[in-house]
Amino acid sequence: MLRRSQQHGLVLAVDPRTGETQVHAELADPRWVEPIPGTPAHLPDGRVLVGGELAHDGYDARCLFADGTLLTPPTLYVRRVVGRLPTGSGPADLLVEASDGEPSQRHLFRIRTTIGSGVDARRLTNDPGWHTAAVGGDVLAVGTASLDRAGTRWTVWRGDREVAVLRSLAATPSYAPRPALERVTDRRLPTAVLYPEGHVAGRRLPVLLDVYGGPGHQEVIAARAAWLERQWWADAGFALVTIDNRGTPGVSPSFEKAIHRRLADVILADQVDALTALAGKHPDLDLGRVAIRGWSFGGWLAGLAVLRNPELFRCGIAGAPVTDWSLYDTAYSERYLGMPDDGMDVYGHHSLIELAAEPVRDPEQARPLLLVHGLVDDNVVAAHTLRLSAALLGAGRPHAVLPLTGATHLAAGGTSERLLRLELDFLRTHL
Repeated sequence: MLRRSQQHGLVLAVDPRTGETQVHAELADPRWVEPIPGTPAHLPDGRVLVGGELAHDGYDARCLFADGTLLTPPTLYVRRVVGRLPTGSGPADLLVEASDGEPSQRHLFRIRTTIGSGVDARRLTNDPGWHTAAVGGDVLAVGTASLDRAGTRWTVWRGDREVAVLRSLAATPSYAPRPALERVTDRRLPTAVLYPEGHVAGRRLPVLLDVYGGPGHQEVIAARAAWLERQWWADAGFALVTIDNRGTPGVSPSFEKAIHRRLADVILADQVDALTALAGKHPDLDLGRVAIRGWSFGGWLAGLAVLRNPELFRCGIAGAPVTDWSLYDTAYSERYLGMPDDGMDVYGHHSLIELAAEPVRDPEQARPLLLVHGLVDDNVVAAHTLRLSAALLGAGRPHAVLPLTGATHLAAGGTSERLLRLELDFLRTHL
């Protein structure tokens, strides 16, 4: 049970005969409560498994607890409880997905839950990459993606024996992107740089910052599929950069929740600082020619960057952007910005519409925006882009609107492919 403010929750046990409830755990956070997927759950011995944060004695971790007893080491960032491992691995052992110091990788861990076993976590996957799993009965399926191979390789296990490899019939891409993954600034922000195939050092390239930046989602991961479309952009003549700012998962709770009620300031500052730091390490990045593109939350971020930092961003593409957070999903907006009644000034500070309506003081700094939106988008409704366009027009700011007839929140199929080429034409024109 979670209150509307999402800062306080209770884990309740309900007696199915009487309807009486008993409190098993209380979750509280002055920012917001972030349950771990797969929890709460009952362990075989009746204890209640709960996900929470360890934020004392120098620790900053997402952990698992059983009736208040710590089960996972504070070095782990627990992402999901997959389930109970098949019989033979220990009747009380759990399988979890977690990161251990490197947010671009996700591994599988066996967690002991027997009373008296202490904190006992054993990593089950060794190859670098992004691992996932499903478990049922005595069968375990493990999916492995990496930068070294295309797609996800699924293996099926029964006990300690591998019984099958699931063959993929998907087409194999003709190229293998190799992003340079590194951590930059004193915040150790995860970043990636992709160059065109055959790039010769010393040739300066325009920069395309491809962003999402929103809570709950990472872009910089050690899986080839995340970089296929981005390699296409790089091969079109860009140094493509992707940055996971504070607010994204995988590092620590404090990293994730630093954005509370100040998404715009923290996220944009991280993107700018990381891009500047990368240019110091990658001299072929031409910061005199920077464009930014993003979709959904990333569309909001792209619009924010162009309107707030025109000295750096020369143009931007904002796909299905959230332009007014008071018009978006209530639970999502209130989790990160707070209750509207407690801070309409906070919502105003994050509104692209209010920002776009400000007078243009220097016409040379009025950077062009391409706004793209599906007209039957039921997630971020098209009114977001229409209202932003009206504000941009009223202030005399250059922009174009590309409506996608019949498209929902994500342009799919051939529409997506054709849209990429229109975006490319826009970037080449303005860079």
